[in-house]
Order: sequence, then C-alpha cells, then structure tokens
Amino acid sequence: MTEEKAAKIKLVFLDVDGVMTDGRITMDAQGKETKSFCVKDGLGLRMLMSGGLDVVIVTGRSSQAVEHRANDLGIEEVHQGVSDKKLLCRQIIKDKGFTRQEICCIGDDLADLPMFSEAGLCIAVGDAVKEVREAADFITRNKGGFGAVREACEWLLKCQGKWQTALAPFAGE
Repeated sequence: MTEEKAAKIKLVFLDVDGVMTDGRITMDAQGKETKSFCVKDGLGLRMLMSGGLDVVIVTGRSSQAVEHRANDLGIEEVHQGVSDKKLLCRQIIKDKGFTRQEICCIGDDLADLPMFSEAGLCIAVGDAVKEVREAADFITRNKGGFGAVREACEWLLKCQGKWQTALAPFAGE
C-alpha cells in the first residue's frame, strides 16, 4: 500500500532543520549561523530530481546556508521563514496543478504535521518526534542529517521503477 502511494509522487516538500541537517544550529560570536548537510542526501536529491520529481524546501527558519545549499543542489523553489506550512503547501499544490496523492512531505518535528496533512505520502526521518513518526507512512532508518533524505529518495525512486535509470550515470560504462 505505501509503495503504491510512493509510485504516484511528483512533488516532495522537504523540511531542513532535523531533516537535511541533524537539527543543531551553530552560531558564531557575531550570530552567523552555519549548518552541516550530508553529501549523500544531496546526491539523493539530485537523483530524485533527475528522475522527474520536483523538490520544494519549506522551512520555518531562515538561513543563508539553506539558500546556498539549495542553489548547489539545483533546488529552485525555497521557502524560508514559513509560519504556516499547511497554507503554503496547499497554495503550491494548487499553483502547480497537483493532487494530494502526488505530494510527499519529509519532516521530523511538530511544525511539519500541518504540512503532512496536505500530502498523500508522509515520510519521517528516523529520529523524528513520536507524533511525526505516528503520522508517517514511511520512517527512515537513518537520522536527519545522516542519510535520511538519501534513504527516502532511493526508496521513492525504487517504488517508481526509476532506480536503475538513476544509477546509470554511476555505472562507469
């Protein structure tokens, strides 16, 4: 049943802190924020986008690091400082002409639950809070910031029959 849901996904909403990162926020003496991103997650996202899925970042915080990482990965749509994730996701879905069944959300904390309510498939990272794990259709084995996004991307591609095509550029042939 969950794999059938995954096969229909066209758009992935992705949280940042605790999903693309380990959830820690590091600030220097001047208040400049830095984040650590997993390189494996980045490749997974590139593979997902190459497979024809759209990725949109939706995060409650704002950070230059997120903007730089999105640019590096080729993620064109980034929404930071979002106080109402549900409303934003609903508007994006409407603007892009998708149905709820074509939407996947990846989250880790309570602020992601409203976003989950707009999706046909919900993925929680392995160290997500209890409420998010309970609302999820799929829970990664890996923790946020440590390969959870890569795991979710690979799983989605496999469910859509696109995994072998995604691997082709790395086959060395």
